[in-house]
Amino acid sequence: MFKKIIVPVDGSESAWRALDQAVALAGKFEGELIVLTVIQPYNNAALLAVPLDHNIISKSNADLEEIGKGVLSMAEEKVKTSGFAGKAVYAIELGHPSERILAVAKKEKADAIVLGSRGLSGIAEFFLGSVSSKISQYANVPVLIVK
Repeated sequence: MFKKIIVPVDGSESAWRALDQAVALAGKFEGELIVLTVIQPYNNAALLAVPLDHNIISKSNADLEEIGKGVLSMAEEKVKTSGFAGKAVYAIELGHPSERILAVAKKEKADAIVLGSRGLSGIAEFFLGSVSSKISQYANVPVLIVK
């Protein structure tokens, strides 16, 4: 049933709990994990047309990519220490998080998406995060939102 599971991670506690659940599901159903982190690059439009030096934007984007690699490295370590014996793929996507997660799920023909209820956006604890809310509304596969 859950042979291919997408699990986005951003370094938040909620994302790590979601990764634990995804590992358990994939293990139970002998499935594959696709662990991804999504980087939303800076550009002038995203900064509401505040004029910034192109070099500053490029450096900020490079810093974000390094952070993304670090998050994926942590995720890979967590999957390995969990004892998961199945296939796990790790990827970085660039763009809006909910759009990229849905696109990867469609492209990979995922059977499920497992994600944290809120990430590092600073949204109050009792609100469902905007990314998890959009994923749950627009996904064509089952979505497990982990608190």
